[in-house]
Amino acid sequence: MRNGAWLSQADSTNNKGLCISKKERYTTSMIIRVSQLTLHLPDSHSLKEKRQIIKSVIARVRNHFDVAIAEVAEQDRWQLAVLGITCVSNSSSHADEILMRVQRYIEETRPDILITAVETEVITW
Repeated sequence: MRNGAWLSQADSTNNKGLCISKKERYTTSMIIRVSQLTLHLPDSHSLKEKRQIIKSVIARVRNHFDVAIAEVAEQDRWQLAVLGITCVSNSSSHADEILMRVQRYIEETRPDILITAVETEVITW
């Protein structure tokens, strides 16, 4: 106990004995860019076909890019899929470029899939 207060694991002391939080110790920020892609699969005629297509897209993106990707909505609709993709970086422009490359990669490698909507959000940590 220092100055009458308990120190938590998230806190530490600087060389002057003052309590500082974890967030204050780091000078560089972490950028988390999240993108949600809505895909239309006109050639899919069953949930089984849709799952095969989406599984292939997810595997290819994971192998080609260092991002997290998953199907996040519309799992029961056989011609619609929503993918969530995220990238963590120390540069907002780098994270944005990576997610744009993922989008282009899907468009170029899977001409049978139409990207109908893209939503993007940036979180600075």
